Amino acid sequence: MGYIHHEAHLRSSDVISDIVIGMSDGLTVPFALAAGLSGAVASSSLVVTAGIAEIVAGSIAMGLGGYLAGRTEADHYSSERRREVAEVESVPEKEKEEVREVFAEMGLSPALQITIADELAKDKVKWVDFMMKYELGLDEPDPNRATKSAFTIGLSYVVGGLIPLTPYFLIKSPHEALLYSAGITLLCLFIFGYFKSKVTGQPPVSGALKVMLIGALAAAAAFGIARLVGG
Repeated sequence: MGYIHHEAHLRSSDVISDIVIGMSDGLTVPFALAAGLSGAVASSSLVVTAGIAEIVAGSIAMGLGGYLAGRTEADHYSSERRREVAEVESVPEKEKEEVREVFAEMGLSPALQITIADELAKDKVKWVDFMMKYELGLDEPDPNRATKSAFTIGLSYVVGGLIPLTPYFLIKSPHEALLYSAGITLLCLFIFGYFKSKVTGQPPVSGALKVMLIGALAAAAAFGIARLVGG
């Protein structure tokens, strides 16, 4: 019985990338805001009100940014594909030469380059597909990518933003709530940073510490400025 080799590669999908974008800002920005307000107000309810308003505004802004990025990617692909279709029709020999150049870089013989280019040219759709992927390095985006990205980023921002706010729902004193919020949020930032680093192929522990440190510095700066401004 032959041995079956399974390659184990961890690949970052579009969905994972969107979750990372939404969660990283969702954990950090509302946490810094809550910390800053804790140094300036006497009631947790004010922190909750401002925090929820920020989460709503932030999730909409982040989701819209994700949607526009997805539309830009789709529009760019469509524009480049139209250009390739026009070039295949108007300058086919030049496009065949570009196909041969791709296979030359792969080490194929000149005779084989010509044969493959001639065969590929018989199907213009597949010819354009080949040029998009191997000449331009572009894969056709999911037509629903923009909408999915907006929803995923926005929802991830909401989930991340509610974590640092949770203690303020339960504890009346903002200073006391801040202690719990800091503990929970820094732990979540560490866990999030760990998995983010794993997905992106970075050292997980150092990546987790870096993400946690950024969140802590942002919150400390906001708290200090609020105390300074508030006298």
